[in-house]
Amino acid sequence: MLDMEQARFNMIEQQIRPCEVLEERILELLKHVRREHFVPEGKREMAFMDMEIPLGYGASMWQPKLEARTVQELHLTRSDKVLEVGTGSGYLTALLSLLAGHVTSVEIVPELSAMAKQHLYAYHRDHITLEIGDAARGWSGGMNDSYPGTGASYDVIVLTGSTPVLPVAFQNSLNIGGRLFAIVGDAPVMEARLITRVAADAFETLNIMEACVAPLQNALQPKRFVF
Repeated sequence: MLDMEQARFNMIEQQIRPCEVLEERILELLKHVRREHFVPEGKREMAFMDMEIPLGYGASMWQPKLEARTVQELHLTRSDKVLEVGTGSGYLTALLSLLAGHVTSVEIVPELSAMAKQHLYAYHRDHITLEIGDAARGWSGGMNDSYPGTGASYDVIVLTGSTPVLPVAFQNSLNIGGRLFAIVGDAPVMEARLITRVAADAFETLNIMEACVAPLQNALQPKRFVF
């Protein structure tokens, strides 16, 4: 029988730390949020492996090191309002919710949203709003209603699927000081980027690491030259 605590320890020491995730509060969070509770039935032995885990409907859980590095790079605070595009299993949603003030997570596949709702039952449900819809090119629902007349509605936005072209709507939905984490490009060449809105019309982009994940459904595509 798999020793879950030993497997969790090995994941943190052999995958997470080598990926430059050294912030203690993030490492403690990974011990607290039980990743095995978010893995589909019959795949629990894969919970701590250095691999993506298929969820069905074309979606997968990220590699643990990518999840941890993403959360660390966002520098979340209790005042942050977060938009997550692609709820998936709900595991990243749980990590975000335990550090931020509120997480709105949008999932295009109703079955995945329902599964995530079950997984998230024990994790600060009052800090999480699950929405069903297509947010691949921006999201005008949920928390946006709190900011009438403005396009800047979130402190943090995370895209859990890649996008060949990053829609400008996401950057325009950031508050000043807000951070956007997105994996941009076409397979096999993709880059995880952290984009910070430093002024109303100014953004800084930091390339974090190479990463290759499945695209969001209905992700914005570049204009392709056709012969």
